[in-house]
Amino acid sequence: MGAPPLRVMLVDDHQVVRDGIKLLLADTPEVVVCAEAATARDAVAGAAVYVLKQINGEDLVRAIRAVGAGQSLLDPAVTTGVLDRLRRGKQLVQDERLARLSPQEERILGLVAEGRTNGQIATELGLAEKTVKNYVSSILAKLEVARRAEAAAYLARHTTLPGT
Repeated sequence: MGAPPLRVMLVDDHQVVRDGIKLLLADTPEVVVCAEAATARDAVAGAAVYVLKQINGEDLVRAIRAVGAGQSLLDPAVTTGVLDRLRRGKQLVQDERLARLSPQEERILGLVAEGRTNGQIATELGLAEKTVKNYVSSILAKLEVARRAEAAAYLARHTTLPGT
């Protein structure tokens, strides 16, 4: 017997977009759309992947499969936005959750937002990979999110450019 299907929840404010994605995924037997929501607030579970509407069908299926295989994924366009903000000198919006992070956790969150793995972060910061894993767990708890992609998206939503 094969692996259980990958269960997907679609979240988009446009019904026609959700319907189109459902049709696309109907041709992918290992993927089952199990729920839908119009807003992130209406969604009941944490996201493992965020992709923008501009993604093509093949890349969407590839992203779902990658996450189903246990990989972390952040859409390159989202990653680019986060990196641009960090490069130009980020200013964190006064946010209760981000204020909970230590300076080291902020550095690690920035690297997570760049798409780095725990191993890559450990090498860059001179830490053990297990230590980075512990930091990431702490970051997720403090931000009240379940996954790395959610933490990166949270950072992007709560970061502004100087003067904006």
